[in-house]
Amino acid sequence: MDNNRDTRQTTKLQQPDLKIPVSGQDSAYQQHSQLIKTQLNPSQSVISKSQEESLIRYNHITYLLYVLSYFTAGLLWIVPIIMNYARRGQADYTWLSTHFDWQIKTFWYSIIFGAIGIVMAVIGLGGLGLGVFADSSNVALGSTGLAALGGLIFLFAFIWHIYRIVKGWIALTDKRPVP
Repeated sequence: MDNNRDTRQTTKLQQPDLKIPVSGQDSAYQQHSQLIKTQLNPSQSVISKSQEESLIRYNHITYLLYVLSYFTAGLLWIVPIIMNYARRGQADYTWLSTHFDWQIKTFWYSIIFGAIGIVMAVIGLGGLGLGVFADSSNVALGSTGLAALGGLIFLFAFIWHIYRIVKGWIALTDKRPVP
């Protein structure tokens, strides 16, 4: 009989019935086991349907702002990246988190490669001017090549950015994560 009581106590210790307060909800409690399932199973939805719809509209706006930035000489580029960082945490453990990460990575890689291309082109064009003034065809030829390579890198970054925005926006419209 003592063995049965010991077994019951052990069972209770192995499966605690802890109630943990959930932040953001007044006096609401959630089972410890429910919290573990949510953290270990990312495919399980952790946001409501209305929150999901709100984040979908939000992502449509950020994709639109990235497209509109081409018509404002890139001045709108900073707005969607700030918006992505501001609401990124609300989409954790959902398929929408891939869209926030996709847009953030697209922004930073485009900035880095675009800047490298521009710097190379400017240095090449500066060397071209030096080559012409120094009357050296070798410097002028090398500088032209460097400027052309910088221009190609910038063009690649530009086309790659457009491709990523279109691919991400199509995936969002189809309500699926970006691969």
